[in-house]
Amino acid sequence: MCALGSTEQVDIRLNAVCPYFTMFPLDFPLEVLRAAGRDEWVLDPFCGRGTTLFAARLLGLPGVGIDVNPVATALAEAKLAATSAEAVIRSCRSLLQGPDTPPLPDGEFWTWAFHPETLRAICVLRARLASEPPSATTVMLRALLLGVLHGPLTKRAPSYLSNQMPRTYATKPAAAVRYWQARRLAPQFVDLLDVVSRRARHALAHLPPRTAGHVVRGDATTTIPTLRRRFRWVITSPPYYGMRTYAPDQWLRMWFLGGPPHVTYQSGDQLAQSSEEAFVAALAGVWRSAAERCHSGARLVVRLGALPCRRSDPRALLSASIEQADAGWARLAVRSAGAPRRQRRQAEQFVATGHYAAEVDATAILR
Repeated sequence: MCALGSTEQVDIRLNAVCPYFTMFPLDFPLEVLRAAGRDEWVLDPFCGRGTTLFAARLLGLPGVGIDVNPVATALAEAKLAATSAEAVIRSCRSLLQGPDTPPLPDGEFWTWAFHPETLRAICVLRARLASEPPSATTVMLRALLLGVLHGPLTKRAPSYLSNQMPRTYATKPAAAVRYWQARRLAPQFVDLLDVVSRRARHALAHLPPRTAGHVVRGDATTTIPTLRRRFRWVITSPPYYGMRTYAPDQWLRMWFLGGPPHVTYQSGDQLAQSSEEAFVAALAGVWRSAAERCHSGARLVVRLGALPCRRSDPRALLSASIEQADAGWARLAVRSAGAPRRQRRQAEQFVATGHYAAEVDATAILR
């Protein structure tokens, strides 16, 4: 079995490099993977910000993550990167140098969201990171910048580059401008290099050893068959049934990664959301593809939820998807994941509605 001397002895701050609206806690994949043998490969076909991959890295296991969301894959790639805070800081300083400045986005939102000099620095890094050959250092710098791009104001040294905003999602432009204008919150200058330097030294103080693996941006059903590895573990949490706002909620981070300077409402769903039947069929296709790339005896562990407004039963959806896959997954158990502890699960994000999003965990073994 795989063993980490003690997770308490390893700095796990890299796992929180950037807030993300939906995520499961690190202890979920860690508990599952403690039963893994040495060098057994781990697959997460809906990897999000890479929590499963980071758990595998902590335990010295190789892993592959897949997601359609560019923000998710940018963050997940950082969970596998091996670099240092000082290397990231040097890279940031170097990229900021030079007389040329790319065009800045214009409009009322951008005037209120960032101080002009801070916005200029953001745009310089946005353009130059897009043209730089990828490396562990630039991958980490990009993830750090995504994490500090927007967030709340602080009484001490600024921790984020924007005017007052949430950390986990980007407010829509019109609502943000109304908020800032009503409170006369003019954007203050924030030294980008200083923020990145402090965040890098915090997040990268003690990284776990590097492990093999990579992250792929794409649809899991079509991407998994292209993978060369065979897997012993598939640990994942697919998008909630009914959750269609990943891209709009992350529109500002999407812009930093090369997207348009405005909100787009094309969800780009990896899973069909038009009906429960379509959702189940899409999930079944992923489990079928995964089975083809797994060893006999591989373990599938899935956490799934459904938005309260949809009134769907995630237990039924998940059970139906495994059965419909008809790929040799013998379902061992489907159980409630329980009520979320404060800030411990993505279900907590929906408590304000009066009901947290019910989640279930399913375990299956490949015959």
